Amino acid sequence: MSSLYGKSEEELIEELELEKKYQARQIRSWLVKGARSFEEMSDLPLKDRKRLSESGKKVISSHIRDQQIDKSAHKLLIELEDGALIECVMLWDKTGRKTACISSQVGCAMGCAFCKTGTMGLVRNLADYEIIEQLVHLRTLDPAIGHIVFMGMGEPLNNLGALMRAVTCFHSPDMFNISYRKMTVSTCGYVPGIRSLRELDLGIRLAVSLVSAEDETRSRIMRINRTYPLGELKKALLAFQHAGEKRITLEYCMLSGVNTSSKSAKALANFMTGLSAVVNLIPWNKVEGLDFESPSAEEIRKFTNDLDHLHINYTLRMPKGRGISGACGQLATSTKRKTKAEK
Repeated sequence: MSSLYGKSEEELIEELELEKKYQARQIRSWLVKGARSFEEMSDLPLKDRKRLSESGKKVISSHIRDQQIDKSAHKLLIELEDGALIECVMLWDKTGRKTACISSQVGCAMGCAFCKTGTMGLVRNLADYEIIEQLVHLRTLDPAIGHIVFMGMGEPLNNLGALMRAVTCFHSPDMFNISYRKMTVSTCGYVPGIRSLRELDLGIRLAVSLVSAEDETRSRIMRINRTYPLGELKKALLAFQHAGEKRITLEYCMLSGVNTSSKSAKALANFMTGLSAVVNLIPWNKVEGLDFESPSAEEIRKFTNDLDHLHINYTLRMPKGRGISGACGQLATSTKRKTKAEK
């Protein structure tokens, strides 16, 4: 057993050979507090703590390898049990609201041209407990984290089973007790995953990395559009919305000279027709080796002026975590695992 995180009471009773059912509830309460060893679980009988400690079974499978902080973000480099590395970030705003930005995969298979994670390729999916443990590590920085966005490394809807098991744990009243409405799943436009999320009908929020509402441009910079073009994406979003009347967020990464023209604005307005959506405008965060530029202040002003005339509901997001390569599109790690000598 790699980790206790994500285990139900019944699974804990069976796998830890607990004599009394209430001990599973005690252990789960310690997991919420971020316990990393059986010795910490002081309300368990001493003999059980000793037995479990000597059993070789782990409470948690990962650990913090490095961390960086700037004025609006705290990024953690997490080493998994097989030596693979992922990143997660705690973000905060002027109101003091804390949000955990969590990864769902080691790397990503989507290959979006402007995203650093895409340069890694897909190494593997994360297990449910590896997703959960990111929140556990981030809560050591601040236990008041109340919002979760699955916008870290990977395409969350390509790992839907593990993702939903983690979401269930985050939502469970006897675990982290976070409302579905305070969790957001981001996708680059993986239509089958959007359909599956709609069928689950949990009330979880959906964000779509749109970037361009012109098929030719979007297909050039986002490979997913070649398989699921804008027409299919919009059809899936309308169905998702009609199932639960949920407002969708369209993430629009602004790339200088690529998607900030008046033509681009009109295409965005056309795509939004019939959708209840808000657009998050995010100036591209520089990634070394990728051939894009962030738009100038004047380019942003002209584009937002076009959006105003088209009556598009948008928010201009100032980058958070850019100084520590923790902003949108900047997360990536080495795919090389540590050798025994390095450990």
